[in-house]
Amino acid sequence: MRRPRVVGSFLFLSPAVVLYFGFVFFPVAMTFYNSVHTLKADFGFETQFVGLANFAEILGEDVIFRRAVVNTLVWGVAAALLEIPLGLALALCLYFRVPLHRAFRALWFTPVLMSYPVVGIIWLWYFNYDWGAINSVLRLVGLGSLVQSWLSNPVTALPSLILVTTWMWAGFNMVVLLAALHAIPQEYIDGARVDGASVRQVVLNVLVPLARPTIVNLMILSFIGKMKQFALVWVMTRGGPLWATETVATYVVKRAFHWRTFDLGYPSAIAVIWFVIVLGLSLLLTRALQRRELIQY
Repeated sequence: MRRPRVVGSFLFLSPAVVLYFGFVFFPVAMTFYNSVHTLKADFGFETQFVGLANFAEILGEDVIFRRAVVNTLVWGVAAALLEIPLGLALALCLYFRVPLHRAFRALWFTPVLMSYPVVGIIWLWYFNYDWGAINSVLRLVGLGSLVQSWLSNPVTALPSLILVTTWMWAGFNMVVLLAALHAIPQEYIDGARVDGASVRQVVLNVLVPLARPTIVNLMILSFIGKMKQFALVWVMTRGGPLWATETVATYVVKRAFHWRTFDLGYPSAIAVIWFVIVLGLSLLLTRALQRRELIQY
C-alpha cells in the first residue's frame, strides 16, 4: 500500500515541481552561471568565462551600484520605521472603534488592492508641479515657497517615493496588526483596567508588548519587500534624477536591456551580489529582532 501512495503523491506534485524548477530554480542557477561569464547578446549569446572579474568591477569601480545599494537600504529601513507605526496607529483606532471605523477600515485598506503601476500614475498626478494636489494645497494655504517639482529634485525624489509606499502598505500592516490585537485575550485588558490603567497604559504595557511578535515579522517583511523595489520607481522616476531614486532592481534592468552594452553577465553578477546582501541582512535582522524579543520575555 505504501508504494502506490508514494507514486500517487509524486504524480500530484510533479506539475508543481516542474513549474518550480522551470520558473524559479533554473533562472536562479542560470543567473549564477552567467555572473562568471561575459555573455554577449549581439552575437548569438557568445559566452566567455571571466571568473570574478564582473564582481571585482562592480564592488571596486561601479559608483552607480553603490548609490543604488544606499538608496535601496535607506528605503528599506525608512519604510519599516514608517509603515509599521502608522499601521499600528490605524489598527488601534479600529480596535477601540473610533467613529466611522468601518468606513475608515475600507478606506485605509484600499491602497493595498492597487498595483504599483496604478499607484505610481496616481501619485504622479499628486506630485505634478503645475496642477498636482500637493502643490495646489501648499499654494492655497499660503506656503507657495515650498512648492517644487518633487520628483525632479534629487533631495526630495526618494522621500517622495518612500511616502508613496508608506501610504500604500500602511493598510496591510493595519489589517495584520488588528488581527493580532483581537487575538489578545480580553482578560488581560480587563485586568489592567480593573487595576486602574488608563487607555494609554493599556496600549503601551499590554497591547503593544503582546503584539510584538507580529510587529517584528512585519518589519522583516517590509524590509525584504523594499529590497526588490522596481515597478513603482520605473513608473514614476526611472531611477532619476541623477540616480537619486535608483534601486538595485532598476539598475540591473538598465544594465541588461537599456545601456546597449549587450552583456548579460554583468547584470547577473549584480543580481548575485544583491541576493547575497539581502539574504545576509535578512538573516541578521531576523536573528537580532528575535533575540531582543527573547531577552525581553
